[in-house]
Amino acid sequence: MRAVFGLVLVAGVGLAGTAVYMVRGHFEAQAVALARERAAMAEQVPTVEVYAVKRQMSYGEPITMEDVQIIRYAEPFLPEGVFRTEEELFPNGAEMLRQVIRQMEPNEPILAIKVTSPGEATGLTSSLSAGMRAFAINVDVASGVSGFLRPGDRVDVYWTGQAGNDNGLDVTRLIESGVRLVAVDQTTEDSQASATIAQTVTVEVSPQQVAKLAQAQATGTLSLSLVGLTDETIASAIEVDQNSLLGITEEVAVVEAAPEVARVCTIRERKGSEIVETPVECTN
Repeated sequence: MRAVFGLVLVAGVGLAGTAVYMVRGHFEAQAVALARERAAMAEQVPTVEVYAVKRQMSYGEPITMEDVQIIRYAEPFLPEGVFRTEEELFPNGAEMLRQVIRQMEPNEPILAIKVTSPGEATGLTSSLSAGMRAFAINVDVASGVSGFLRPGDRVDVYWTGQAGNDNGLDVTRLIESGVRLVAVDQTTEDSQASATIAQTVTVEVSPQQVAKLAQAQATGTLSLSLVGLTDETIASAIEVDQNSLLGITEEVAVVEAAPEVARVCTIRERKGSEIVETPVECTN
């Protein structure tokens, strides 16, 4: 009987130990899971609701309520110019819609720089900065960088013509640096997939620059040089003529001075019927 009691006691102690071990392991697993959940919550990025387009939208399309949806966007990385409420996107209702200036892809947040103001039509007026003007420059395959110009690119403008020099040689001179293109031919859309040979490009310049470019285009030819996307350097004054291009140095004619003629001073005296000249030292 005592043996049976002993076995039962040993078995009970063993079961109790096993139960305690299992409960301890369960609590430890719960503690680990809770710690992981807290760490994940700490790393979670807060989001906000913004309006985005449902489909691809191209230049000139009006934006309606059927074209937009609300998405959640990471708040720390929120781009400037998003629309967070319907009142911001459609302040004047369905009669005054915005139009697309730059192509947008599905689920892309709508930005103010990619749409017009409510009721405003697309065109150059919506692309110009305050105080700036649009000026068209005639180009061809050579002067227009082989058709690789796009709206939004920056270019340097060079003028070639006679600058009033005496030798009659043409001069090429940098007259404007880093001006922004707002249109190529009749389009202001910057999403063209292939290069096209343009006949005109339109640049955004100040009124003073308009007068300068108009005079340059009337008195010579203009050529464009494409500026790199990340290039922030400002080009200095550049001027090249045929002589400097070929390394020719003009010879300056030397005019020899005439030799000095010695002065001769005389005194005239009448002796009878004769006049006698006597050399004397010149006093002045």
